Amino acid sequence: METIKHLRGQYLLGADNAAALVERNIARVNDPAGEGARAFLSLNESSARAAAAESDARMRMADSRALDGVTIAIKDLFDVAGEVTAAGSTVLRSRPPAAADCPAVARLRDAGAIIFGRNNMVEFAFSGVGINPHFGTPRNVWGRTAEGGGRVPGGSSSGGGVAVADGMAVAALGSDTGGSVRLPAAFNGVVGFKPTAYRVPVNGAIPLSFLHDSVGPIANSVECCARIDAVLANEIYREPTPKPMKRVRLLNPLGTLWTQLDPEVESAVKRGIDTLRRAGATVVDARCEALEDLFRDAAAPPEERLMGRISETYDWHAANVKLNGEGYDPRVWKRIMQSADVTRAEMSRALAYLRLWKHRMNDVFTGADGFDAIIAPTIACIAPEIAPLVADEALFFAKNQLILRNTAWVNMMDGCALTVPCHVKGQAPVGLQLVGRHAGDHALLALGLAVEQALSERM
Repeated sequence: METIKHLRGQYLLGADNAAALVERNIARVNDPAGEGARAFLSLNESSARAAAAESDARMRMADSRALDGVTIAIKDLFDVAGEVTAAGSTVLRSRPPAAADCPAVARLRDAGAIIFGRNNMVEFAFSGVGINPHFGTPRNVWGRTAEGGGRVPGGSSSGGGVAVADGMAVAALGSDTGGSVRLPAAFNGVVGFKPTAYRVPVNGAIPLSFLHDSVGPIANSVECCARIDAVLANEIYREPTPKPMKRVRLLNPLGTLWTQLDPEVESAVKRGIDTLRRAGATVVDARCEALEDLFRDAAAPPEERLMGRISETYDWHAANVKLNGEGYDPRVWKRIMQSADVTRAEMSRALAYLRLWKHRMNDVFTGADGFDAIIAPTIACIAPEIAPLVADEALFFAKNQLILRNTAWVNMMDGCALTVPCHVKGQAPVGLQLVGRHAGDHALLALGLAVEQALSERM
């Protein structure tokens, strides 16, 4: 796995260059035995080669930019000038090409990044599983079989997670509405960062929820994510200083986040937390009542729920697509239509509930007994096999709900979150999630560097 820091060092030594990297990445995408045909919907090889040549020229003149020589694949959700943005669907394939890059892509390009193809994704980003019946489902980096079987990649940024884990790109740009950056990163054994939503513009991207959408990177290290995040947020990158473990205070919220765990997940995360304790961190095992109240309310019968439903996704499709279901993935269509009858009162109740609940969650991080982060399993299960979920709709929806459970609440509080691998090499990938307060992104990335270092040294 190539990190940005390693690549940049190799470039400075003259031991590698952007043109060679692009050729390696193109070869991986085009490998008939690999997942490139499913992880990528398109790849403009000539454009990538031209961008690599420009990066190499700048680096030769000692005029390099923040992301020169870094290949970044783009989720099919974002506008790239001259390309059709269809969000993994067939119903939008007849749209005209985008006239300009969306702000997130424009910032990457301006920073010297090599925009490297369009990644496959869950149609309209509406699932955490990663299945796409239109263009194929990229198989997870772990658990592939010679007969073509395999495990789900996680969604909705499915192609991005597989592309990074398989060495088809150094990083990927994803969106995260309920975990869509963190889930494919965790399932594929790489790093994913969900920023506080306001820091990165979402215009020029097909929305799932204007209330919860955020834009973040999938990459091979926390430091990679920090570099890319700075560009996306239009900030000057300053390498985070890992926080000393003896000054770290973490909340391990006992309760729902630790239920229904696969044995592999439970053992890997517990081992990771024990590793952090041995490294000097204070980890407090205690219930988070605000979080448990949210889960309790979500599980209540509709007539008893305090939090109303929202209709953002349905409203966007009603305004932009013919709402007859033709051409949609039936699983995606079914979820869209579940909010067709949302009332104004339900929307208002949801907004009010979330505003007050965010204050309660903010209190978890503040005060004399506050925490640097919440720590928990990123996903309750290891990546399930694709075939049973395709065959059984009820199983698909049950597994999708479980996969999203440990991540979606972070978007509801508009916090920031990071997933780092914590499994033993060669075993099923498992992610350890660190959740920070609203606008606490820089502190969380610094903490993430320390956690990543501790896990790599002691596990």
